[in-house]
Order: sequence, then structure tokens, then C-alpha cells
Amino acid sequence: MSSDNKKVPQHRFSRMASLASLATRVAGGMISEGAQQLAKGQRPKAKDLLLTPGNAKRIADQLSQLRGAAMKVGQLLSMDAGDLLPAELTAILSRLRANAHAMPPRQLAEVLTQELGANWQDSFSQFSFTPLAAASIGQVHQAHADDGRSLAIKVQYPGISASIDSDVDNVVTLLNISGLIPKSVDYRHLLTEAKRQLRAEADYLLEAQQLSRFGALLAGDNDFALPQVLPELSSRHLLTMTYMDGSPIEGLAEQPLEVRNHAVSLLFSLLFKELFEFRLVQTDPNFANYLYQLDNQKLVLLDFGATREYSASFSEGYRQLFSAALQYDDAGMEAALVQIGFFSEEVASSQRQAVIKLVHLACEPVRCDQEYDFGNSDLATQLREGGTRLSMEQGYWHSPPADALFLHRKIGGLYLLAARLKAKINLYALLAPHLIAKVP
Repeated sequence: MSSDNKKVPQHRFSRMASLASLATRVAGGMISEGAQQLAKGQRPKAKDLLLTPGNAKRIADQLSQLRGAAMKVGQLLSMDAGDLLPAELTAILSRLRANAHAMPPRQLAEVLTQELGANWQDSFSQFSFTPLAAASIGQVHQAHADDGRSLAIKVQYPGISASIDSDVDNVVTLLNISGLIPKSVDYRHLLTEAKRQLRAEADYLLEAQQLSRFGALLAGDNDFALPQVLPELSSRHLLTMTYMDGSPIEGLAEQPLEVRNHAVSLLFSLLFKELFEFRLVQTDPNFANYLYQLDNQKLVLLDFGATREYSASFSEGYRQLFSAALQYDDAGMEAALVQIGFFSEEVASSQRQAVIKLVHLACEPVRCDQEYDFGNSDLATQLREGGTRLSMEQGYWHSPPADALFLHRKIGGLYLLAARLKAKINLYALLAPHLIAKVP
């Protein structure tokens, strides 16, 4: 997290002004860089001037300061559409996955007063104004209740929920004006879905409900630990929970292989339960959403803002898709993709076959009943290249349903984490109990 405290612009005008200022500074950077290159006898392209390191930093820093939808849309484009955007833009947007600037203490106090009343400090025996983390929608603080319990308090940035639609639209306008999004990319449905998802994430009462649902679904399961909500100290813009200890999931890279394998196995096991049993999936692959308790080997689940409910038809479609893929049954895979919502528009046979080929590739880790070595696999690169060819050369990117995009985002995030932790796990053994057909 950045050590800088920067006030969050609350009003629509000030947020628009910030983006307008960014456009001006980006243009200024282009002119300066262009003049330097012309002086050297070079004839630079406009795109090359836009994507300079200086402009990259300007864009990422400004969106980070705005937080909220302005920052989140960059994260969504980076994580969902990064395969089909220019590598330079992907690098710009990926900077936004890091934590944001924190609110200054005075602004934080104003939010706490608004949500809990003028005497909000009476609700805690201790409250730390230094945040544990600061991200796109809010920041987290540690406190202690009068009964001694350690608490984690998620405080939403002011003005975020009211600015979602305008922020998303303004950021996309900026990127369009800058020419940073290829005209061939149809991102409209993603942005519509991003607005819907962001509204849900900005509703902390809804997140509290989802946390309670997961708590009930996983009750009695000793592999997982979840915080408990304190409803009396929560609101739509503030969520108070019991504090959970644990090691950051990425920090397990230095742990023995059996520890890494166990943590990754729990993540995939939970995903399959979410998709096939609960039909309720926490779709945000942010590694900060998980902790691992080394002493009792439990996976701690922290954030439920991006939880999506899936229909029985959607869940069954993926059950059929995985089952058919394990049997190398292309006809069965195509039927399952149709049920999920793919190919809803007129799609050429070559495009259908390209999608099926990409699914075959994505199913590589679950194909055989043995350990898959994520650390020595270039699967992520192959999927990225395959997705780019499918999107840019065959013009198919606009068709996958939003529900599938968010699910694939989660699966891709778990693949990435497994690779970073160099895990070796038998994914087939975790998936098979949920499937119709087994490996031949």
C-alpha cells in the first residue's frame, strides 16, 4: 500500500476535473516526447507517444487517486481484456492491481462519523487510523471491541457508490480519446457488467449477507475460516468484522511444497463447490482475498464483494463442459457452451472450433489423474496467446456471456497463483466428484 494519504475526490465535478486534467497532462507528455524524437530525426507514431513510461505513470497514478470505479475499470480491463489490449496498455492497467492511496485521517473520521454517529469512538476500545490495506472501493482498519475482540473495519471511500456510472464512462472516454483501446474491441457489455458488479461491491450490507451465506454453507468444514460480521457496527458503506490472522497467500512461496500444494488444493476445491454445489462464486481472484493459517492449515476467506449467483442451467452447463472435455467430445462441448450462453450470436463454424480448442487447452490441468506441475507449465502464456488470436484475428471477444467472463477470471487467477507457488496438485481428483463422466 502506498504510504501517501490523498483525499478522495467526492463530487462528480471534481472527479471529472481530475480526469480532464489527466488528459491534458497526457497530451502534454506526448508533445514533449514527440518534440524530442523529432529533434533526433525520428518520426514517432501517436500510439508510441501515448504509451511512454511517463504517460503510463500519469494514467495509473491518477486513476489510483480517484479510486472507486475509475480504478476498478482499469483493473477489470487489465484482468479480463488484457489478452487483447496492447502490451503497453496492459502494463499501465496492471499497475492498478496494487493497493491505492489511503484517505487522510480527517476524511476517514468524517466517514466514520457519518456512518456510526458523532460518538463513533465509543464503539471501540481502540481504533487504528493507519489502514491495514487500501484498495479501489475502500480501506481496512484494525480496531478492538469493548469485549476485547480484534476487529477489521472496511471503510468505503466517500462518494464512490454515487460515482460508479460516471466514473466508468469517463475513464472509457479518456481511453478512447487516447486511442488506447483498439477500435476492434467491443468492450461495451463488459463495462455494463462492470457497473453492475461495482454497485454490488459498493453495497457492504450486501457483502455482509454474502459473507453470512458462505459462513452457513461452509459451517462444519474445518478447512476454511471466515470472519463474523458485527451488524450493529456495519452499514452500506462500512463493514465491521472479526479480525482474522493468517499468512498472505502469495507469501507461501517460501513454504515447503506440501504447504503450497495444500493451500492451492483448498482454493480449487472451494471453487468447484462454489460452482457445482453452492452456485455462488466469489469471482474476484485478488490474492489479498485469502490468508493461510499455517498452524491449523486453514484457508481464510476475507472478501465477498464480487460474489455472483449462478443459475442451475449455467452450473450444469459447466458440469457438461468439463465432462465432455475430459472425453475429448467436441460435440458435447459445443452443446455445453451453447447452454452456458456462448454462441448466442451468429458465429462461424471456425470460431466455434477455435473456442472449443481454447477450452481443451484450459482443461489441460484436469485431463489426467495425476499431479499437474503448474510451476513448469507455460499454460498461462498459451491461454493468453490463444485468447488474443481468438479475439483479434477472429473478432470473437464480444460474445462470451458476462457470467462466464467473471468465472474465467477467477479460474485464471487460481491458475496464476498455482504457477507462482509452483504447486503440484491432482486437479482431476478434486473435480471428478462433481462431474458426469470420468477420465477414460
